Amino acid sequence: MIIVYSPADGEKEEFDASTLRVSEVSIVQRTIDMKWDDIKAGLANDDPEAMRGVAWVIKKRSNPPLRYAEFDPGIEEIDTRLDKKEVRAWIGEALSLAAANPEVTGDDIAKALSGLPDAAQDPEHARQLIAEMTQDPKEEPAAPQEAAEASDSDPSRTPTSTTPAPTTSDSSPTSSTSRRKQSTT
Repeated sequence: MIIVYSPADGEKEEFDASTLRVSEVSIVQRTIDMKWDDIKAGLANDDPEAMRGVAWVIKKRSNPPLRYAEFDPGIEEIDTRLDKKEVRAWIGEALSLAAANPEVTGDDIAKALSGLPDAAQDPEHARQLIAEMTQDPKEEPAAPQEAAEASDSDPSRTPTSTTPAPTTSDSSPTSSTSRRKQSTT
């Protein structure tokens, strides 16, 4: 999750919550009196206190004496955006849900995700990823039965084994066939 701070009288700053160290999370938890799970949920829901706490502790990296009371952004100056990894996860989750309904097409999923780029840090990347991940395949793969029939009728195809062949060499035993050495300690 990326926190975007756009002060009216200053330069825009972005803070990546995924870069927090455990010690920084502890500081934020104590400062705003929220547990980390609540802070993460707060970031996803644009909770002002969660956004402020995370942005403040990251700002402290370059300005260690910065006090929490000194960093008090306006409510319209702070917002969250999805990073590229989160965008991919959202699209993947939508595809997983849609897989349960065979009547849902890639176009349907793309339409359902049309608002996602507005929530992304990089909207163009989100649009491109939606297009790529929801693209219907050019050709449906053959059903397993059809593939078996095709290989039976085509003499040029070589049958493949579905079970592993036994090993013919004992020079490189596997972990399942080799004995453990006894410890001398």
